[in-house]
Amino acid sequence: MQLHLEATELNLLADILLEFSQTPRANEGLLQKVLARDLRLDAGELDELADRLREKVCTLKEEIARAENPEVCASLRQKLTLLQRVLERVTEACVMF
Repeated sequence: MQLHLEATELNLLADILLEFSQTPRANEGLLQKVLARDLRLDAGELDELADRLREKVCTLKEEIARAENPEVCASLRQKLTLLQRVLERVTEACVMF
């Protein structure tokens, strides 16, 4: 299944996968595909991507709750909105697979 994302969404996705690349259960192949802008993903990769994005949504919500600076909070909310849009598209792709 090929997923279509805008440049800002792809950049966010790459940043998130780079964060997770430091963990032992990271899927380096998934990160390489995103960096190459090749989003032809199989069902397992889509599921993993959705899991990573859901984890990041939770993390961002926690960061927003702790943020004391209004400017930082606004920036995090903007990132969360973009992330939720990407997660929605990934979830749709998972269902269609």
